[in-house]
Amino acid sequence: MEAPTTPSADGYGSGAAATAGGQDGGWFARGPKGAQGPRRSGHPETVRAAPESARPAERRPTPTPAPAAVPSATELLRRTMAEIEPIADRVTSYFYALLFLRHPGLRDLFPAAMDTQRDRLFKALLTAATHADDPVTLTTYLTHLGRGHRKYGTLPEHYPAVGEALIGALASHAPETWGPRTEAAWVGAYTTISQIMIDAATEDELRAPAWWQAEVVAHVMRTKDVAVVTVRPDGPYPFLAGQYTALETPWWPRIWRHYSFASAPRSDGLLSFHVKAVPAGWVSNALVHRARTGDVIRLGPPAGSMTVDHTSDNGLLCLGGGTGIAPIKALVEDVAQHGRRRSVDVFYGARRNQGLYDIDTMLRLQQAHPWLSVRPVLDDGPVGLLSGGIPEAVREFGPWHTHDAYLSGPPGMIRCSVDTLVGIGIPTHRIRHDSIEELVGATT
Repeated sequence: MEAPTTPSADGYGSGAAATAGGQDGGWFARGPKGAQGPRRSGHPETVRAAPESARPAERRPTPTPAPAAVPSATELLRRTMAEIEPIADRVTSYFYALLFLRHPGLRDLFPAAMDTQRDRLFKALLTAATHADDPVTLTTYLTHLGRGHRKYGTLPEHYPAVGEALIGALASHAPETWGPRTEAAWVGAYTTISQIMIDAATEDELRAPAWWQAEVVAHVMRTKDVAVVTVRPDGPYPFLAGQYTALETPWWPRIWRHYSFASAPRSDGLLSFHVKAVPAGWVSNALVHRARTGDVIRLGPPAGSMTVDHTSDNGLLCLGGGTGIAPIKALVEDVAQHGRRRSVDVFYGARRNQGLYDIDTMLRLQQAHPWLSVRPVLDDGPVGLLSGGIPEAVREFGPWHTHDAYLSGPPGMIRCSVDTLVGIGIPTHRIRHDSIEELVGATT
């Protein structure tokens, strides 16, 4: 479906709805109501001149005030964001109330218990809107989002309904910043957002299914709450080492959680995931404690850019915390498969000894590949082991200025590690990790 776009009367650029001169306001814009020109006070009578004695001796021209700067569309979007930030939960709830009240059929696209999924869609829309002035970042982000939304059953005709609810929620909760120009900016931004997502989904439909069925062929408990789950997809499933996918179990329909692939692509086509059951984690508990050989789960498309650049000779500095060691192991296998001798240093962290559940596998890889170094790290480790956490351990070695860094693990570990790596001189463009928001979703 093609989204109609109307050039803005205020110069917002492609997709912004016009609000002046009675032009079409796009999908959602209502345009200014009762707009009139400035009113004149008094009557059109001739004004009598003041007598000479009452006139000032000298008239000086009144300085013309400088015209006020007209805020850009992006600035208007950010002002709205700043206004609703303190009440984001209320705005999110209102958004979904409007959506389901006006379009009750869309309720079936969402899980029965809308926890993480509820927040994710609304936040994604706001995130995309604030990057309206960065077309490269915006297109990359939305292309991934549009492809990923296919697994929820999203269709082109659903986008206008979501846009109406978005505009309605913002208009009701941002009285200080809302007005015709702000509404036009949001309509224009959403029109652009939806069209990129629709186009990405349409293109993806030509080459891949919305999801894959995958049979569990192995389920191995590594600790009391960590399992390695291996599945066989029902068709070819191309991915790259370091990427992740979304999993849905038959016990919790329409609830998807992200997990990284625990190996590089294999000749037998099997996929493995390391899953840790967490309190109140519906998907993680189902995969660890309920799934058995023969069960069938669903896979979304692969995603993520934490992949190896095989055109570079830079060393790899890999930091993996807990089950975050899974994609790190995949990266090591990927380097080995490409046959290039590149320095790879792995710091494998956990709180306690049992958290290093895959250390034997990593040490076997170290024995097989002389270019690989594996260092286990515990938050409170005994004498003889690195302790104090991964960031502190990384500082003790190096230098790392010729390395590309890869991080996988709990969000807190990644944030702290990024700060450490930047502090020791690794530029941010050479630090790769999955989105923090996706990581939070993966912990349930």
